[in-house]
Amino acid sequence: MYIICCLSLIGIIANGKMKKSKEAQIEQKVDSLLKLMTLEEKIGQMSQIRHFEEAADEHITSKFIGSVIHTQGPNPGKTALDWQKRFVELQKKALSTRLGIPLLFAVDAVHGQNTFEGATIFPHNIGLGATGNEKLVEEIAKITAIESQATGFNWVFSPCIAIPFNEKWGRVYEAFSESTELTEKLTKAAVKGLQGNLADATTVMATAKHFIGDGATDFGVEGGETSLSSVEIKERLLAPYKVAVKENVGAVMASFNTISGISMHAHKALITDTLKVGMNFDGIVVSDWKAYSRFGENDIVNAGIDVIMAVDGDLELFQNGLKEGVKNNSVSMFRIDDAVRRILRQKFKLGLFENPFPDTTLVAKIGSKEHRKVAKQAVRESLVLLKNKNAILPLSKETKKIVVVGEHANSSGLQSGGWTVNWQGTQKNYKGATTILNGIKKLAKGTVVYDKDATQNHFDADVAIIVVGENPYAEFFGDIGHESNTLQLTLTEAHQKYLKTYQEKGIKTIVVLVSGRPLVVTKQIQNSDAFIAAWLVGSEGKGVAEVLFGEYNFSGKLPHSWPKSVEDFKGKYGPNFWDDSIKPLYPIGYGLKY
Repeated sequence: MYIICCLSLIGIIANGKMKKSKEAQIEQKVDSLLKLMTLEEKIGQMSQIRHFEEAADEHITSKFIGSVIHTQGPNPGKTALDWQKRFVELQKKALSTRLGIPLLFAVDAVHGQNTFEGATIFPHNIGLGATGNEKLVEEIAKITAIESQATGFNWVFSPCIAIPFNEKWGRVYEAFSESTELTEKLTKAAVKGLQGNLADATTVMATAKHFIGDGATDFGVEGGETSLSSVEIKERLLAPYKVAVKENVGAVMASFNTISGISMHAHKALITDTLKVGMNFDGIVVSDWKAYSRFGENDIVNAGIDVIMAVDGDLELFQNGLKEGVKNNSVSMFRIDDAVRRILRQKFKLGLFENPFPDTTLVAKIGSKEHRKVAKQAVRESLVLLKNKNAILPLSKETKKIVVVGEHANSSGLQSGGWTVNWQGTQKNYKGATTILNGIKKLAKGTVVYDKDATQNHFDADVAIIVVGENPYAEFFGDIGHESNTLQLTLTEAHQKYLKTYQEKGIKTIVVLVSGRPLVVTKQIQNSDAFIAAWLVGSEGKGVAEVLFGEYNFSGKLPHSWPKSVEDFKGKYGPNFWDDSIKPLYPIGYGLKY
């Protein structure tokens, strides 16, 4: 026994030395490469452009670009192999430069590789928060990494680990929960799943976002002021970032909001002093969209931003502006070298200098049965049963006639929310997905009819499954009260009418709410026989039907307190929603079973 213990201890020490040795080797390589670089090459590494921008190919070689992003706009090609081919072309251009430093390729893969039609689309993070299942979240992250690599990406801008304070915020669904503790648990799982063994061809660099306070702005305004105290920020918002850093997350993205009137992109005390020094974060701090021109130009570099999204005309402004800043001593070479060292460090960790190209064999895994099986499990576990009067659920598969009502029942786009195929989502069906209606029809043995807008008068039905909710949105377009939309905290009049049409005829109604946040539906819950919070389910709508018909029990728990009244949002309790004076309709953690 003594010999075994000694051997085990020797093994642990040896592994520790090997890890330190590998890290030391990377640092030595970074230092050696950094010494060879000109100022222009260093600034190039800090520059991030889109692959479809005019002169993108030429800029990679002439301006020494360090990373490329795919955003809303022309796709790299029709097939996954086409996407890979495009990125290989760009990578070869980077490798042809004097020092041959490979590119990072980044994408907002926030619930699967959601920019590629045909990929597996998982429930958004709010739904994963409802599962509370860290093993499942880790598995989902692994699959997201595989399908991202299969389309040519080695860097993903996820997970979002914000703590939402107000349902009016348009990104509530991107975050796991209003609970700091639950967010910590799922943050660790997500980062671990995405990054794995970072040099492996099936893993990617993760990005914890958005640092910090994006979900806690006054009245839920995207990019607004976060007026929380420093103690509240430390206790409620910083904790998940500490977990991410401990899990060696490769990148952190800065947020649009302000704190004490200072843009987070220019907030040196939080970015450099708190994140980089205080938490010992050695990865990349990446800006959000067009941050250089929006938030103070060289001020954001001095604050600690390492990679700048130099898009929509910002590239020349950034590169020339930063070069001038070095010349006039307003930006130090130490700051430039720190940024480039972080970028090179992650490129070495990813193994890009040895294996700069994506693996073509991974293409076959995109949207595979195995991946969709995990996504369907996530749907089942994310559903939260709020009401089940007289045990109407589970439904019998032998039910003679079921009427399914609402456009959300028959659209994979509507059931998936924003960041699905397009930045703002889609209202159409997309490749490879199954709708909630598909699932119901497949499992039911009786008659199933579809009444899109509650005008077909199927009042002889034994039960009505009414699927209602929000239309897709992303970022500030999803803020309730934003001038660009008509979103509201309640169901639309049309959707309320769907329910009333069948309820007033005495038909038993099961309501499935598809939304990116809790909505005020107190009256609708009271008048329904069963009510389910389904969140944004992604591509596997059949998972909803499997639970409705009792193949699986409900297990989801509310990741947010559920509001009871629109009046509670009027601001009389301060700029943020939840405090001790507000009693929710359902508390966080609520959820029934059969």
